[in-house]
Amino acid sequence: MKKVGIVLMCLLMPAASMAAEQVKSTQSVQKAAQNTTLSVDVLWKLSRIGNPIISPNGEFIIAPVTQYDVPEDKGATQLWLFDKDGKGQRPITAKGLRASEPTFSPDGKTLAFVSKRDKDEAGQVYLLPMDKAGEAQRLTEVPGGVKGIKWVGDNIYFISNVFPNKNWDEMSVQLKANKDTKVSAHQWNALPFSSFDHWIDEDREAHVFSIPAKGGDIAAITQPLNKQLPRSSQSSGNYDISPDGKLIAFNSNGWDNQVDPKIDIFMATIGSGKVENLTANNEAPDTNPTFSPDGKTLAFTRQLIHGFYADTANLVLLDVKKRSEKVITTDWDRSVARFSWTANNKGFYAAIDDAATRRIFHISAKNGKVKPITKQTNFGAPAIANDGTIVAANDSFLYPARLVKVNPKNGKTTRLDSFNDDVLADVDMGTYESVTYKGYNDEDVQMWVHYPPGFDKSKKYPLMMLIHGGPHSAISDGFHYRWNAQTFASWGYVTAWPNFHGSNSFGQDYTDSINPDWKNKSLEDVFKATDWFKAKDWIDNERLVAGGASYGGYLSSIILGQKDQPFNALFIHAAVYNMYSQMAADFSVHSTRFGDYWDNPEIYKSISPHYGAENFDTPTLVVHGQLDYRVPVGQGFELFRTLQTKGIESRMIYFPDENHWIMKPNNSIYWYNEVEKWMNQHAEPGAK
Repeated sequence: MKKVGIVLMCLLMPAASMAAEQVKSTQSVQKAAQNTTLSVDVLWKLSRIGNPIISPNGEFIIAPVTQYDVPEDKGATQLWLFDKDGKGQRPITAKGLRASEPTFSPDGKTLAFVSKRDKDEAGQVYLLPMDKAGEAQRLTEVPGGVKGIKWVGDNIYFISNVFPNKNWDEMSVQLKANKDTKVSAHQWNALPFSSFDHWIDEDREAHVFSIPAKGGDIAAITQPLNKQLPRSSQSSGNYDISPDGKLIAFNSNGWDNQVDPKIDIFMATIGSGKVENLTANNEAPDTNPTFSPDGKTLAFTRQLIHGFYADTANLVLLDVKKRSEKVITTDWDRSVARFSWTANNKGFYAAIDDAATRRIFHISAKNGKVKPITKQTNFGAPAIANDGTIVAANDSFLYPARLVKVNPKNGKTTRLDSFNDDVLADVDMGTYESVTYKGYNDEDVQMWVHYPPGFDKSKKYPLMMLIHGGPHSAISDGFHYRWNAQTFASWGYVTAWPNFHGSNSFGQDYTDSINPDWKNKSLEDVFKATDWFKAKDWIDNERLVAGGASYGGYLSSIILGQKDQPFNALFIHAAVYNMYSQMAADFSVHSTRFGDYWDNPEIYKSISPHYGAENFDTPTLVVHGQLDYRVPVGQGFELFRTLQTKGIESRMIYFPDENHWIMKPNNSIYWYNEVEKWMNQHAEPGAK
């Protein structure tokens, strides 16, 4: 009947219309033929929008946008100005350079940012007027560079890593000598010695400084207090300045032990030389000090378990005058993060991980009442104008970050940018959904399932089980560049991200349920997720592969040591393979909370993957980077040597210039292609 209907329609159609329809049909076929999938090549064509800021009066919206030149193997970040009605966008910083940390003056007329240009040896503060065209002017000439900038009153504040007993000129001389020396040795007498991908200079300290926005002498803010910021890493979230410019609140180690720092919040009247520890009674971290717009209240987040980085973070309000504090989110089983005060001092907007989705919430400062604003897809840290306008970056599994305005009443969004529309116009993204299955102890486990473009339930597909890192970091509904499930699916696989026991955003009990036993509950969750798929008519049970990175690499190594595990092949990236040798890293897994391996050896022995080596018999691709100090490269080589010694099909890919992640464009493209080649070799892609 359908064929007859088409013929009759053609007979009744004028010749010109028939010709037009034929041309249109041909164009549709040609366009369909041109459609591509979300390949790694497409990933590196995409512009990457960072978290925006908005001027106090809501007139200007700025966001960093990073674009990559694959042939040159490098990226550059420009700051873009977006119309508040979404009708236009334009770059306001030079192309080919890096610009970061945009910060508005209190009156919104000038933009400060960090950039390295001309003859700068390190990033400096630059100023750009918003009301007239012109080049940005450099404000600082700090030998070691600046970061973590804030603009309060007439001053700009920043963090710099300095030699504590040297002035700026002496700093310059010392840094030049260090650069020119033929000696490559590093030396430490205490921890920490590294953080993720860089060595920590024992001789330098991170401190807050200020400089008048009109130019002038730099003033030391925290140096006179003999308290440095945390040694491992520093950012603008480590300190804040009261609106009147009189007080500083900042993070520092609350005791002498540098092996297991006690991160506290200290407060001082600037210039007084006296400092007070506001959180001395709590051994776990107190972080993100943020003054209210009226300066009367200091908000910060508090955890209670020392040595558990994913402990629930509650929001605390401290009365600056009375020094009394109130924890306002104790009745809510989620961690507060990425929060900003509202202009009226009555509450906060925050982007918070909630059941595998990062949503924007409103939190009342009066009673801690929490109200969800957004629902589906991920949102970055919200930026708020004095009139209540909210802007944020928004992304999902199916689209990279977009700049949006968020309606605080109903969570609806208005898109303000047009990046990536041309790149993605003819890309078939496939589909995805959230499912719940029964995992460990018959408890509910959430999982994301990604289907390849053109998925047909009447056919059978191979499965790629993805195991996320952390372990206390759920995979949420956002766009991922390093491990993109839709890119994996585009090869012809159904891919899955189970948020196994230990994942955050599902409550404290769920997150902490795998400590100190990192192995058994999450392992059972992954196996039961695989069983869930094996029961589906559209999965080919003879074509199953799996892999993960960091903790996901750890759990993949555990799977490698299980008898009768279901996967044809494994892909193991940056894995903790030997719990004992992990002590050489910048992160010692359980030592702070549960004791070191010489104090409690049975914990480490029971969960270390290398004890399962006698059962290894699965083809395995191992990947590691030399600059990975979070999980040192020896972990990967130790695993590979074990596999080779046992005569198991295996391959080692080593990146001498990458860290815990594969960050460079051409290395990333190579990585994706090698993973695809390995998976295809052991589980033929596509429908059958």
